[in-house]
Amino acid sequence: MSPEAVRGRVRTGVTVTVAVALLAAGGALVALILATEPTATRETVSKETAMPVAVTEVQTGTYRPRIEAMGTVRARREIVLSPRVAGQVIERGAAFVPGRLVAEDEVLLRLDPADYEHTLQQRRSELEQAQAELRLEQGEQEVAAEDYERLGEELPAEQRALVLRKPQLSAARAQVASARAAVAQAELELQRTRIRAPFDAQVLSRAVNVGSRVTPGDELARLVGTETYWVEATVPVAKLDWIRLPGPEAEQGAPVRIRDRGAWGQGVARTGRIDQLIGSLSGETRMARLLVAVDDPLGREADGRPRLLLDAYVACRIQGRPVEGVVRLDRAYVRDGDTAWVMADGELAIRELDIRVRDAEHAYVAGGLSDGDRVVTSDLATVREGAPLRLKGEAP
Repeated sequence: MSPEAVRGRVRTGVTVTVAVALLAAGGALVALILATEPTATRETVSKETAMPVAVTEVQTGTYRPRIEAMGTVRARREIVLSPRVAGQVIERGAAFVPGRLVAEDEVLLRLDPADYEHTLQQRRSELEQAQAELRLEQGEQEVAAEDYERLGEELPAEQRALVLRKPQLSAARAQVASARAAVAQAELELQRTRIRAPFDAQVLSRAVNVGSRVTPGDELARLVGTETYWVEATVPVAKLDWIRLPGPEAEQGAPVRIRDRGAWGQGVARTGRIDQLIGSLSGETRMARLLVAVDDPLGREADGRPRLLLDAYVACRIQGRPVEGVVRLDRAYVRDGDTAWVMADGELAIRELDIRVRDAEHAYVAGGLSDGDRVVTSDLATVREGAPLRLKGEAP
């Protein structure tokens, strides 16, 4: 082997030996670092702070729920006006116009009375004739009585009545009575040619005019009474126990406040009273139907009182029966599951509520709250029994 080859092998061996030594030293150093590395530990310190809340104190007392309902204005008294005799209209009253008001017994239409006047005259003549025949028969009876006395015989009762012409006298009297009735009927039909308003009313529609030919049963007009209107309101059946209905001893029904915001504006209302409970449920909603009576619906007796329009859709607020020994709580503070959040000794207490009745704004609580309880009115991010609370404005 030449000297150059020997030197090459020596250099290669040295290089390998140095590389191995470096690798061994590096491994030892890494092992030493891992063995002597300090251990890092974490400590998590959790501190719960009191949530700021607003509260309201509640008191037990006697309250009246206010039951909200919607209703439609109806006529309490409505008729279709029809004639009772036939004839041609020859005159129309000035107030007989749709929308106008008419007074009781006011003449609305007048039919041609000529035929009825002739009939009346004829019936009076027939009465006079019947009265004359009665007087003649009475004279004949006097003659028959004298003849019977001259006869000097006692006849059986039936024969004696025939001899004294008693059947003829009864027939004459009946004819007079029939003639008098015919006269009364003719006078009545003549009176009926003047068609009058049966009560104070408003004319809703009119179907005839001067020149029209009418017969009994024809529709002349639709009239509604102006003394009182009804509002037909619907309420849940469960609320009926809290509504006072009219009693048998003239006790009035519960008062009702009626509003029509679209027509009257804000803050304007009429008052009524529960007049009747309809004995069937509404077909679509299966709710109970109440009739609310509103006097002077057209506002004729008091200035500034808004008028009710038939078929208008109005809101009703019915004053309920008094509920005793309950807490009146805003419905916004009744939480899920009929619970309330109460601040007690700086902590959150979740109370289950026994709610007697609810209206649109309040719940009337019979159990679960006591006098002086502070009900939380704020919304909370964390709802947990015993969570710390503080009043808004207090230092944490």
